[in-house]
Amino acid sequence: MQQDLTQGSVTKSMLLFACPMILGNLLQQFYNVADTLIVGRFLGSDALAAVGSSFSLMTFLTSILLGLCMGSGIVFSMLFGARKADSLKNCIFISFVITGLLAVFIELLVLALTDPLLALLQIPEAILADTRSYLQIIFCGILFTFLYNFFASLARSIGNSVIPLIFLAVSTALNILLDLLFILSFDMGVSGAAWATILAQAVSAVGMIAYCYRKIPFLKLKKQHLQFSKAAVSQILQYSLLTCLQQSIMNFGILMVQGLVNSFGVAVMAAFAAAVKIDSFAYMPVQDFGNAFSTFIAQNYGAAQKDRIRRGIRTAVLTAVLFCIAISLIVCRYAGQLMTIFIRPEETEIISIGVQYLRIEGICYCGIGCLFLLYGLYRGLGKPGISVLLTFISLGTRVTLAYLLAPRPSIGLAGIWWAIPIGWILADITGIVCYLFLKRRQRL
Repeated sequence: MQQDLTQGSVTKSMLLFACPMILGNLLQQFYNVADTLIVGRFLGSDALAAVGSSFSLMTFLTSILLGLCMGSGIVFSMLFGARKADSLKNCIFISFVITGLLAVFIELLVLALTDPLLALLQIPEAILADTRSYLQIIFCGILFTFLYNFFASLARSIGNSVIPLIFLAVSTALNILLDLLFILSFDMGVSGAAWATILAQAVSAVGMIAYCYRKIPFLKLKKQHLQFSKAAVSQILQYSLLTCLQQSIMNFGILMVQGLVNSFGVAVMAAFAAAVKIDSFAYMPVQDFGNAFSTFIAQNYGAAQKDRIRRGIRTAVLTAVLFCIAISLIVCRYAGQLMTIFIRPEETEIISIGVQYLRIEGICYCGIGCLFLLYGLYRGLGKPGISVLLTFISLGTRVTLAYLLAPRPSIGLAGIWWAIPIGWILADITGIVCYLFLKRRQRL
């Protein structure tokens, strides 16, 4: 199951490594779709708005841990590619301790600040109680999110993307079953959806830990690996904190947009919750491909295989662009039908709002596809600061334009929707210019 991405066919090795990651996230998105479908169909639009408005905050908080795990994974990939086993083991220990302590801190902090966070999100009074209940339960599962993502990143960093997929599949199936049990049989409402999520996360976390401990030799740490050397801590923090910052900026921007959307009322919130699920499902494969591309670049950068990096870039760009064109055509053509997956056909106002969002975003998927590749490229080349810059440009543009355009009566919601792809395109231009400069300077 383990792949050495520094050898063999570039296209084959990249696609074989990426496919389990894409399938894994498809499963995750399938769960999100099923969760939204169950909540929307059986609990109604108010419950859907409560869960949907919680999603942005949950994503922001988990993105901090995900960013730390992804950043550490890049270091692991480089050391694996360079065949530095002892340094790799030391970095695994350091990263686990640092990220684990931060996970505990985040969990305690958000549980103490639930009400101020809800006020920041401008949650309407009608759904405030459901939103609070959902979030307080979900926050209790942050440690499980950390454990799964840390060990999944470790496995992927050494070329094993299949095992995280297996445990994610188990978690997804369990999540859906528990959703149906808690909501339909036990009548637990949105709290049932939250409990289903954290119990399924716990199963996937325990499974990943057990597998990695038994099957991955790099986890057989000895006493000399359990130390905090200055150089190793510095390396871990450099990559982890910058990747964490990138993920946090990205999701904080989304959180700010969610707050603006909430100010338009429950109908818009419900439409946005459903449309974002469809949107995420549509471009998610290219996002995962970008993450796989990052591991490919990191292993080959550690092994000093510059020609292989160049060939990998060409393959990745062609693959991502072709996928984005195809998915754009599908989303734009079937936006209305896709919205009715989550929203009852008679709720025409909500469907109309969602269709407008999907068609504006849908025609611009090549922009987000290229941006994911740029993120992966710069993380893999050891330049996570450039990824942070691109994220700041993309999200800064999105938030600024959304808040400037939405209050104008002649523009309204369309201003929020158009601000998103404009941010993607500006970040793409910046990323390409940075690559051309870096290519000339480092002879990539």
